[in-house]
Amino acid sequence: MGHNPKLIIHKQKLLHNMRTLVNAAHRQGVQIALVSKVVCAHPAAIECINQSGADMLADSRAENLLHADSTLPKLMLRIGMPESAEEIIRASDISLESEIDTILALEAAADKLNRMHRVILMIDLGDLREGVFFRDWEMILKTAETVASCPHLELYGTGTNLTCYGSVLPDRENLGTLISLTERLRKALSLPIPVISGGNSTSLQLLLDGTLPKGINHLRLGESVMCGMIPGTYTPIEGCYQDAFRLDATVVECKTKPSYPIGTLSRNAFGETVEYVDKGMMRRAIAAIGRQDVRTDGLTPLDPRIEIIGASSDHLLLDFTATPEYKVGDTVSFGLDYGALLSASTSAYVCKEVLG
Repeated sequence: MGHNPKLIIHKQKLLHNMRTLVNAAHRQGVQIALVSKVVCAHPAAIECINQSGADMLADSRAENLLHADSTLPKLMLRIGMPESAEEIIRASDISLESEIDTILALEAAADKLNRMHRVILMIDLGDLREGVFFRDWEMILKTAETVASCPHLELYGTGTNLTCYGSVLPDRENLGTLISLTERLRKALSLPIPVISGGNSTSLQLLLDGTLPKGINHLRLGESVMCGMIPGTYTPIEGCYQDAFRLDATVVECKTKPSYPIGTLSRNAFGETVEYVDKGMMRRAIAAIGRQDVRTDGLTPLDPRIEIIGASSDHLLLDFTATPEYKVGDTVSFGLDYGALLSASTSAYVCKEVLG
C-alpha cells in the first residue's frame, strides 16, 4: 500500500464552496440539489452536503443514494431502466425521467412498496442527451399525462440537461423554451408542477450574472462545487476554492535518459500513435500512478516546473529536468479536473484521505 496514490479531500474548502453557491442560489429563490456522483458519494462529501444548506442530495447511482447518510430529499439523476424501478423507488424520493415504460414501471414499484415518488420530466432542448425532444409537444404532453395519471407518482417538475453531451450552453432562449413548455403543461393538466430544473453547473454562470430566466427555480450542481469552476468555459468561480481535492503520488524512479525513444516506433499499449519531441537528455521520473488509477490528461502538477510526459496503465512519466531536488520516495502532488476527479474517486487503487 506504500506506493498507492492518494486522493486528498479538503473538507473545509469543499464545504465553503457548497455554502457559497447554495447561498448565492437561495438569494435568487433557486433551490439547489448538490451532486455527490463525481466522488462516488464519499462520506466526507455527504457530510459537507448535509451541512451546506442544500435542498436536495443528488446522485446518478442508486447504490450511492442508498448508502448516503442524509435526511435531505434524494434525487436520482440518471434516467431509469424499467427493471431498476424498485431500486429507484427505494433509493430516491425524486427522479429524472423521460420514458413512458419506465414511468409505468416506477408506478408499479411505488404501489408495491407503498411509497409516493416525485418525477421531474426531462425535456431535451437540443443538447441531444436525455429528454423528450422540445419540438414534440404531443409526446411531452402524453408523457406528462402518464405521470399525472399514476396514483403513486407526482409530476413534480420539468428539467433539462445541457452541455454534457452536445456542448450546448444554457441561455435565455433555450431555458425560456423550458419555462414556456412547463407553463403550457400547467395549463393543460391543471397541475402546479412546482419545479423547473434548469440544468447543471453550466447554468450557474447565468445565476451568478443575474441573468437566469425567472421561472427557473432549481439547479443541479456537482462540478462547480467540487472543482470551483464553471464547466464548459472552465472559468474559476470567484470566492470558491479550485483545490478542494488534490492527488498525491510517489516517485518510484528518477534517471537521466534520452527524450526520444530508440528503435522502430509503433503504437503504444493503448493503440495510440504518439508524437515524440527530441529535447536531448532529460531527467525523467516515474510516479506510481497511471491510467488504471486516474484520467491522467486531467492532472496538473502543482509544482509548475514539473511536466507530464505521458502515462501507461501504471506509470506516470514526468520531466524532472528543472527540479533536481526531487528524488525516489518523494511525493508529487497534482490538481485534478472533473474527469480526473471522477476516475480517481472511482478507482479502487486510489486511497482517499480526508483533511479537516
